[in-house]
Amino acid sequence: MAIPAPDSFHAAKLARDTRQRLVEEAGQLLRGLGAAVRERLTGLMQEVPAPRNLKIVREVWAVYQSHEAAWLQGTLKQWKIALQPPLSARTMGASASFELLGTDVVENRIIASRLALNLLEKASAEVQDLHLRIKFLEHRDELESDDILQPETLLLAIVAQWDQAGLPRDAWPMINEVVQNLMSERLQLAYASCNAHLIAQGVLPTIEQKLQYKRTAHSAPRRPEASEPAAPASRRSGFGAAGPVQAPPHSMSAATPLARARSRALGVVGQLKRLMSGATGADFDETGTRPPSPALAAALAVRPRPAPAGPGMDSAFEEVDPSPAGVSRAAGALRHQTVELKNKAETHSEKALIEIVALMFQAILQEDRIPPGIRVWFARLQMPVLRLALAEPSFFGTLSHPARQLIDRMGSCVMGFDASGISGGALEMEIQRLVGMIEQYPETGKRVYQLALEEFQSFLEKFLTGSAATQKLVGVAQQVEQKETLTIQYTIEMRNMLKDMPVRDEIRDFLFKVWAEVLAVAAVRKGPQHAETLGLKQSATDLVWAASAKPNRSDRARVIQKLPQLVQGLRAGMTLLGVAPAQQEAHIKIVSETLADAFLSKTHVIPSEKIQALAERLTNLEDFVSEDGMGDLPLDAQSIEMILGLEGSLIEVVADVGAKPNAAMQAWAKELELGAWFTLDHNARVAQVQFVWRSERKHLHLFASTDGRSYLVQAGRLAAYLQAGLLVPEEDETLTERATRDALGKLEANPERLLS
Repeated sequence: MAIPAPDSFHAAKLARDTRQRLVEEAGQLLRGLGAAVRERLTGLMQEVPAPRNLKIVREVWAVYQSHEAAWLQGTLKQWKIALQPPLSARTMGASASFELLGTDVVENRIIASRLALNLLEKASAEVQDLHLRIKFLEHRDELESDDILQPETLLLAIVAQWDQAGLPRDAWPMINEVVQNLMSERLQLAYASCNAHLIAQGVLPTIEQKLQYKRTAHSAPRRPEASEPAAPASRRSGFGAAGPVQAPPHSMSAATPLARARSRALGVVGQLKRLMSGATGADFDETGTRPPSPALAAALAVRPRPAPAGPGMDSAFEEVDPSPAGVSRAAGALRHQTVELKNKAETHSEKALIEIVALMFQAILQEDRIPPGIRVWFARLQMPVLRLALAEPSFFGTLSHPARQLIDRMGSCVMGFDASGISGGALEMEIQRLVGMIEQYPETGKRVYQLALEEFQSFLEKFLTGSAATQKLVGVAQQVEQKETLTIQYTIEMRNMLKDMPVRDEIRDFLFKVWAEVLAVAAVRKGPQHAETLGLKQSATDLVWAASAKPNRSDRARVIQKLPQLVQGLRAGMTLLGVAPAQQEAHIKIVSETLADAFLSKTHVIPSEKIQALAERLTNLEDFVSEDGMGDLPLDAQSIEMILGLEGSLIEVVADVGAKPNAAMQAWAKELELGAWFTLDHNARVAQVQFVWRSERKHLHLFASTDGRSYLVQAGRLAAYLQAGLLVPEEDETLTERATRDALGKLEANPERLLS
């Protein structure tokens, strides 16, 4: 059973005391941190041989002597400020945006994230246990991103206050290792002390109880197994009287869940065809068109006025009223119209078609998960669909009919909005426009539905990413995907170009691991044929040539002459990539030593024609790359978050972690339709999300939740979430399939109404 929490007052006090305890213990570390940094800088003055570098270290040491106290005091002050109630919960919803942060802020967060990662490698269990106990006390699913209990919050203050105290940013790499090692070791003890304090108070003392609490408090909704009772016919998966409830698809099946869903839907269509063929003798597989009987045709020839721009009068309904009462009036008007049309019908087939279409739209009007205003607009499609079904019986014989697809796509997109969230909005206006277009062109048959479907899909691509925040997120995600894709492609292509050339391993490693990414970043930011990008490509050629054997004096003289320009180009590329100065120096040192060895090298000389061919191919490198051998992109969640400049409470980057979903799940992930709604269970937080964007190469997928969060999910992780049941479709069947199933249930219970 679940562990009972202390009373709310005592629990809140325990949580506050624990945060205070962590800050106090961390504060005691600051004096030791200051001394360790001072000792590190003193040691560097004795280790650095170059006079220029020694001067830099001395300047940093002198500045540190006068600013150390301000740094440490500022850090402690920032920690105490963070003890106040987190700002995220109070302000994020009203004022958050996706605006990029300043470069300094982004760099600070990157450094803090790396420090936090190092801490978690040593103290992950202690940190997670403390978080769990605090969430248990405070009855919450997650801690705020700026909570002082978050390692990154603690460590970000240390990094940010270094700048605030007036210490040089360029000096941080000199002391980063000292800070990392000391804080990882000492903060691990601080977290352990806080856990011991809570255990002494009886808060989740054992791992078994902790896991039991997690299962009780955060278990995600699960789909029913085959042995469980069926849901009602009006809900998802319910077959009603028309047939048995199908169990959810098993993950290890060879077919994708969407393929199995289509198979179930085809079963429903086949059931309908058999029922109506037996009653009327109609052939629903025919592809031609046929006119209705004269009296019925005359009744159907009356067209409504064009759909108004807003609520107003209509020939079929008293009023376009987007309210539950309006839905009831629309349903009544349609029932009356159905009776009149059946009275004018001259054949059993016509009567049956009128009845089944009426029952389908009756089911749609009763779907309370669709906002009332949208249901009223769906109701206006009953007469156009009936005209189409009478003329083209194939409407009932196939799932791919554009009229079905249009209704299903519109239904899937609105099956999660409340009335206040959609009424009068762009989505409702687009549905209203398309309904009006269909009403006015009944003679075009399914062509108008095909056009409406294409226009609605185009609208969705813009509508779902229409907000400035989402556009910014999509833009950055596209750039990240493009950059990572080009990095892999450039690396593969450069390996192919250099495989037969006598190039030193050190140079190959630099080109493959550093320079390919430099070229990719330049191509994304500047363009592949921009002068700066072409210059960086030329640097690659110059480096290969300079590092090859130089048996004659003229070649060696050329290397000496070009070396400063080459080194400058290499530094420019690494700076564009964001490589830290210390890492740049390490790369330049390796390159310089390799070039020096080339003067005495006995290896084969690279012919000039090969160097020229290499230069030409590099210039147009993007013309030769392909998608072969790409696989999944090694995207970095941290780097995406830093580029976006977003708080953790607004964006979740769900990158691949090595999970191996089966082929069926991977195929399913590629088949998801924009606008569809899902239940997402991510880090024990359950949210209703809509699929709003897929990247061009389908490596990235964006989901937006109803609470304002966004989830950027990589392809492999998406398939893994589908397989694990952490991402579950809100609807197991389409709107028209469910409506058909509901109609079949009514007809099986009352078959006389089909021809009455």
